[in-house]
Amino acid sequence: MRELERAIRRLGQVPQRSVTKAARAGGSIALRAAKRNAPVDEGNLKKGLIMKAERRVTVGKKVYDIMPDPRMNDVFVKVSESGERSYYPASQEFGYLTESGHYIPGYRYMARAVEDNSRTIQRKIIDTATTDIDRAWRGR
Repeated sequence: MRELERAIRRLGQVPQRSVTKAARAGGSIALRAAKRNAPVDEGNLKKGLIMKAERRVTVGKKVYDIMPDPRMNDVFVKVSESGERSYYPASQEFGYLTESGHYIPGYRYMARAVEDNSRTIQRKIIDTATTDIDRAWRGR
């Protein structure tokens, strides 16, 4: 991180394009890991994970969310025999209660995707941002 901070200070201000590119590179690692860790019960969960950019509020900041695709809600919403609706991706991530009251723990596939790869994600973000900022610096 210090290396990236030095490069940013040398440049003066972070180009938004560099931030977006670096955040997307790190997010894609988490997305691939989440798809790899997702349970295969239904098969649609792996296909239904997407990476979506959060709306930018602060200049120089970019956040990508790894989330179930909202367009697949008709597949992901499950209705039990008693008429209760449940969201399949959330139940697989956090766990759920059975009708008899037993708790079935979740797989934590999305949380583990980030936790297990945090060093790789951080390194990829730093490398991508540093490379892009150095390229912009040389271009000036």
